[in-house]
Amino acid sequence: MFTVQIVLFDGFDLLDAIAPYEVFCAAAMYAENALSVELVTAEGPRSVTSGINGLKIEASCRLNPERAGIILVPGASGDAEGDGPDSPPVILSRAMNTGLTGMIGQALGQKDIVVATVCGGSLLLAMGGLLEGRPAVTHHLGMDVLGATGAIPVPARVVDNGNLVTGGGVTSGLDVALYLVERELGPRIAHAVEQLFEYERRGTVWREEGMAPSSHKAEADEETNIAMNKAGMTSDTLDIKSSRESDFDGDWDTTIATPVGKLEVKLSISIRNGMIQGKATQGDETVEFINPLLQDNKLTWSLRITKPMRLNLKFEVAAEGDHMIGFARAGILPASKLTGKRVS
Repeated sequence: MFTVQIVLFDGFDLLDAIAPYEVFCAAAMYAENALSVELVTAEGPRSVTSGINGLKIEASCRLNPERAGIILVPGASGDAEGDGPDSPPVILSRAMNTGLTGMIGQALGQKDIVVATVCGGSLLLAMGGLLEGRPAVTHHLGMDVLGATGAIPVPARVVDNGNLVTGGGVTSGLDVALYLVERELGPRIAHAVEQLFEYERRGTVWREEGMAPSSHKAEADEETNIAMNKAGMTSDTLDIKSSRESDFDGDWDTTIATPVGKLEVKLSISIRNGMIQGKATQGDETVEFINPLLQDNKLTWSLRITKPMRLNLKFEVAAEGDHMIGFARAGILPASKLTGKRVS
């Protein structure tokens, strides 16, 4: 017998968790209890409040990252239009900063455990640095953010990357669970559950196998994404105008106001004869600017941060005198305002 552990956290999406729960319970019935299903949390047995309407669900156990079987992580449900404390990115960030990230990381290191996610569950793992370099999918609104974490976004209904299986939007929880039932227990059990639920799995499960499609469209899409990112980076007007390279030279103490709190970052910038060098220091971590560019009186660059979550941020700033103002972005997340003061 193997166990399916469905992870709950405050603000989780009900359908992300309950749809797979029902699929696995039905599979257990048809497979003569060859698997068991549990609702768990990183903290242990407790009442867990779901997102939006606040329905409470009782989790019976603490997540065991060494127990053979499947661990399924749902996404969050919240205010999709805002960036306040009830927005999905903030809910996921709070869950990421619990013991859950370390537990899932431990589980991914076990040879007899499959970690599955539904919708924003992959973002929760990705923001914790667990999906870097791995193909995955999430809700279509979060695909840019998924890519900004270093994961490889694949626009499929379900993505199978060995011990990691990810699903797209909310209802993909049915598809993820049915696919895992077929993978672990065989197609006849999965077919019986499909008949019971009067639901057939959607889409082709993406796996890194077989002949690869032509790269021309991918290259065109990448060019489009780059153009869109540039457009997005310049859509907010920076009031400060600058015309000299020396306006950016020096060390800067900056604050980035993000939906999950303020980040204090020290920037060191040097521009000589058009050559731009820069680095950012946050706590005890220092990283170099990626692709810095001075154009139209604005300095832009990319930066990989790890706190409070792992993201590739794109910056655009302007400077006047000893003051700096600008924005930092990651995918479709709301822009975070940057303010700074030159200290040397």
